Amino acid sequence: MAEFVYPPVIGAAHGLFRALDIRIDMQGTENIPRTGGAVLVSNHIGYLDFIFAGLTARPQKRLVRFMAKESVFRHKVSGPLMRAMKHIPVDRKQGETAYAHALDSLRSGEIIGVFPEATISESFTLKSFKSGAARMAQEAGVPLIPVALWGTQRLWTKGRAKNFKRSHIPVTMRVGEPMDAPADQYAGAITRRVRDRVQELLEAAQRTYPAQPKDASDSWWLPAHLGGTAPTAAQVREAG
Repeated sequence: MAEFVYPPVIGAAHGLFRALDIRIDMQGTENIPRTGGAVLVSNHIGYLDFIFAGLTARPQKRLVRFMAKESVFRHKVSGPLMRAMKHIPVDRKQGETAYAHALDSLRSGEIIGVFPEATISESFTLKSFKSGAARMAQEAGVPLIPVALWGTQRLWTKGRAKNFKRSHIPVTMRVGEPMDAPADQYAGAITRRVRDRVQELLEAAQRTYPAQPKDASDSWWLPAHLGGTAPTAAQVREAG
């Protein structure tokens, strides 16, 4: 079926990124399968993560259908676009419908994008992963594709104003090799392995990230364990 909305939206995103002089460093895209279903699993640190995670599939000429909270689909601007791009709305009170929709899409050969932390990590470190991505991969008989994003939090994240100025912000993406999700294994164990792999990719992205805070006031986007002033995971939990 022809895609009339998704490719132009990707083109518009590329145009915006060029205008903002966002320096994208993307490695491992050959790990995205050219055909067949897969569950793309990414960390979540900013509101634009679904765009950047989706870009990792474009070198292989694939589109990613993301599972996103249902409220995004009710917005007068984002709603029509999300539906036209065939993303999947998730009502957290009735998640079975979204889960079934995602399974059908996987079995028909689509790539489904999932943020298993469920919400943005305000500490910019990995939170615990929910097991839904692993269970979907098991039931559909498809691989899991681990992805790590870094730098997207500097553009727009929870509790911070958007930074859409021409500020030359680098964004680093790393894609790992496909991981099997055997049906006879415990989904929790698969989830832990995927999380460990995303953590490895995230650390690799952070090591090669070509920017550091200018001073202490600019270190809000760097996790505390890396010397930044972002709150720790424990502080985020206490504040919540």
